Amino acid sequence: MNCQKANSLEIIILFFVLFYPGIHSIAINGAAQTEAVIHFHELNELARTLTYTIPAIALLWYIISDKNGFSALLQEKIKKTDLIPFAAGLLGLALIGTGLSLVISHLAENRELIPPPQVQAPSSVFGWTVMVISCIGTGYLEESYFRYYLLSGSEKIFPKTVIMIIFSIFLFSICHLYEGPWGVANAVMAGTLLSILFIRFRSLHGIAWAHGFYNIFVYAVGSFTA
Repeated sequence: MNCQKANSLEIIILFFVLFYPGIHSIAINGAAQTEAVIHFHELNELARTLTYTIPAIALLWYIISDKNGFSALLQEKIKKTDLIPFAAGLLGLALIGTGLSLVISHLAENRELIPPPQVQAPSSVFGWTVMVISCIGTGYLEESYFRYYLLSGSEKIFPKTVIMIIFSIFLFSICHLYEGPWGVANAVMAGTLLSILFIRFRSLHGIAWAHGFYNIFVYAVGSFTA
């Protein structure tokens, strides 16, 4: 497995190459909790998907494949068993997100804490199409790096697995700083769940679908609360 060959330097370099644009945006624009709403811009999201998400996925799998085309990705064929981590992951992520939202609402009301920004849903068929593609693409990009790339090869080595899961969750949380402290808390819990599911089922597609469809669920909820 090529992930076993990945060293610490490669891991860190890839993290900044793949996810630095988002981290840099945070530094330029400030923390998300200062905004009441995270707006959805159709053309911006489409451009981001075409010029960032898809090339980033291609680069990652090219490296995972030891520059042998996309051989590693081609070996990860979709299986019926992928539906198990997909269903478990989507349900778990929805419960985590909903539960955290209820806690946040209670604390914001009783302790005058600033709630997380509201996610604005698309307003057209084109916007929803772009959003769905973006969410699935993001699911595959983040799960390919934070779970497949970081955790493959360590599943059967107990101490290493725990360390890599913690490291994976830490990096995953950094990518959600733009959502404020509540978003980081959600990322910690979601990252833990997705890591456990990957270790248990060794399913890239299942957890990528769960991640992507949970993001779609967040936008769908936003359409009802707008």
